[in-house]
Amino acid sequence: MRAFLVDKYGKDSTLREGKLPDPEIGDRDVLVRILAAGVNPLDTKILAGEFTLFLPYKPPFVLGNDLAGVVERVGPRVQKFAPGDEVYARPDTKRIGTFAELIAIDEGDLALKPAGLTMAEAASLPLVALTAWQALVEKANLRPGQKVLIHAGSGGVGTIAIQLAKHLGAYVATTTSTPNVDWVRDLGADLVVDYRKDDFAQLLRDVDVVLDPLGGENLDKSLRVLRPGGLAIGIAGPPDPAFARQLGTPLLAPVMALLSRKVRRAARKRRVRYSFLFMRANGDQLQEITALVDAGAIHPVVDRIFAFDDTDAALDYVDSGRAKGKVVVTIP
Repeated sequence: MRAFLVDKYGKDSTLREGKLPDPEIGDRDVLVRILAAGVNPLDTKILAGEFTLFLPYKPPFVLGNDLAGVVERVGPRVQKFAPGDEVYARPDTKRIGTFAELIAIDEGDLALKPAGLTMAEAASLPLVALTAWQALVEKANLRPGQKVLIHAGSGGVGTIAIQLAKHLGAYVATTTSTPNVDWVRDLGADLVVDYRKDDFAQLLRDVDVVLDPLGGENLDKSLRVLRPGGLAIGIAGPPDPAFARQLGTPLLAPVMALLSRKVRRAARKRRVRYSFLFMRANGDQLQEITALVDAGAIHPVVDRIFAFDDTDAALDYVDSGRAKGKVVVTIP
């Protein structure tokens, strides 16, 4: 099969197209022919070597964390899927590799794709939709009438999180740049803060939940707008000790405690909470998202589609920060 591989880490590294043997499948695995793959900031960070502490992939390896395609073959103990099914997924972190023609994936990480979506639209959803779900539903237990601030509302996570939060009945505030204000408001945001003109920390208070994909100073300021007991969820870091337990690497807990000490201390001082989220594969949750898409509550936002041969260019475009929504590569 054709695939795009990482040969070495580095900010200037690029992918190499190569040929690999078709994946072997285990008893509970599904072999999927990939027809479209989402491109995420996570991919550029992995390529740059920013996540080697807790995602120590050994080069050469196939990059890519989102897919949509058709089932080719299933293992003998697979019960939910059959050849010919149209599916989508975010593979488990130990089995990434969607910039390829084929992938073997555990059936528990897979879901039937929304019937009304193209393969490219479906491939844009898994990672960002699962991130939004695990932040707002699982961690925050967001309820009707609560107030949520979603930073970077025009980004991949932001565009889906706004729609999900409105479906859950929340009051949604978001931040974005001047050209995207009206566009983000059309996604359902009740308050749109143009960060080029206004400071969200001056306009918001008593927020129940903040979803922050930016980190750094933006996360520090976000703690100020939370009500007492409110929750800030960071997806850009810093990682906290609970993440080490999620990875099954408790020896890393002291390292992650050190990395997140400043923000956790600031949160305690303000009587609010901080939690790091690194989303995980989950086919059952993705099937819930399928139902929301089929019902019209959520729709994908695809900025640009690249050919498979142009996967490196797609990564560069994502890394530029100019994408509104998601970037996808299609695989013939």
